[in-house]
Amino acid sequence: MMMFEGLLMLLRKGSRGIAASPAGLSPASSYERSTLAAVLGALQVLYLAGMPGHWWSDPERMAAPRVAEYVQELFKNTPVEVSVVSNLKALEKEYPCLAAVNRCASGVPRHQARVIKLQYCGDGAIKNTLMLVGKGITYDTGGADIKAGGIMAGMHRDKCGAAAVAGFFQVLVTLKPKHLKVFGAMAMVRNSVGSDCYVADELVVSRAGRRVRVGNTDAEGRMVMVDLLCEMKEKAINEKCPHLFTIATLTGHAIRAVGTNYSIIMDNGPAHHLGNAHQWQKASEGLGDMFEVSTIRREDYEFHHGKSEYEEILQSNNLPSSGTPRGHQTPAAFLIMASGLDKHGVDSDKPLPYSHIDIAGSSGPFPGVPTGAPILAMASLYILRPQ
Repeated sequence: MMMFEGLLMLLRKGSRGIAASPAGLSPASSYERSTLAAVLGALQVLYLAGMPGHWWSDPERMAAPRVAEYVQELFKNTPVEVSVVSNLKALEKEYPCLAAVNRCASGVPRHQARVIKLQYCGDGAIKNTLMLVGKGITYDTGGADIKAGGIMAGMHRDKCGAAAVAGFFQVLVTLKPKHLKVFGAMAMVRNSVGSDCYVADELVVSRAGRRVRVGNTDAEGRMVMVDLLCEMKEKAINEKCPHLFTIATLTGHAIRAVGTNYSIIMDNGPAHHLGNAHQWQKASEGLGDMFEVSTIRREDYEFHHGKSEYEEILQSNNLPSSGTPRGHQTPAAFLIMASGLDKHGVDSDKPLPYSHIDIAGSSGPFPGVPTGAPILAMASLYILRPQ
């Protein structure tokens, strides 16, 4: 709520209300219009993730099929192209890690997974390509590693990463920035518990061909995103100045590390060489969508190396992230390894910049209204500032 209250003040006062504006912003009237558009996009998240007085916060009424219908209707007759993957066989073939999480929910038609793909292409020669993957867990029971002791309440909000992707596309529709191409993928899955749920010790071969040993079914967020990240990697090789992102309410460790109100961003090698994380941090300050910067270290990759001859990669340990050292950094290493992005580091022929954004702390309180993080930071960096 703090971010929105600040934005409403900015809208009333114009650019004079800003202590430290992002560099290169246009005069006050233009700035107000741009900020208002960014707010409209952020409000889109409220409808997807939960808003008092509406049904969107009900995990039954806003399960994956309903989200897909909503997004298709939202972007009808706009510059955003929308496609949906719903066929179970297609999900199993193209996104095996996501399909593992979906296996239990797939037995209930209204809970079945959807992969929602979005694309925007601005006018003029493309200068930058953003490739966004959002975690969209419509409800997280924890699966077989169930969330016990009263900590399951609020898990309908585990879709804020995917909602932020949709919200950013709403900003694109409103502002129609030129020279920018954006791909989005919303991984809408319910992590259910039951006789057909995936369990720890299972071996799953990712889209990139990596053998993954499941360590904890409550680490489902990385599972539903990793194959979509791999697909984005495959596309990125042929795109102009691509940058890949995963956005997720991923770890309790993020909250323990930096507290609430702050997102965490961490770069792979190529993104670090571009100074990406610090650019996000600087751009976010003018609109109050605040970021802290973390670093992916060698130990994070070692943590996920397979522990036996049967698996190449360990998905997770069997502890909560909040009780695991470097609990918000190691999932980024897993996503890089299991998607095959480790073959596109700084020493490769085709380095691909990738950044992981954990919004567990910044997505908003429960009970309460979601903040829309990190839509405003994205709008500030890639749309409101000249490229």
